[in-house]
Amino acid sequence: MAYRITEDCAACGTCLPECPVGAISEGDIYKIDPNACIDCGTCEAACPMGAIVAGE
Repeated sequence: MAYRITEDCAACGTCLPECPVGAISEGDIYKIDPNACIDCGTCEAACPMGAIVAGE
């Protein structure tokens, strides 16, 4: 179950270098590629906004 980034994302970039597989892409709200995400949770732990949650 891949992680996802909610609309609470402030696009601060803190999560970007934390992803070991480069599954996060930049934008107004960052996005996680569910096919590349390995469910490690490092992005969730790094997000200061609490905007990254386990996917559905």
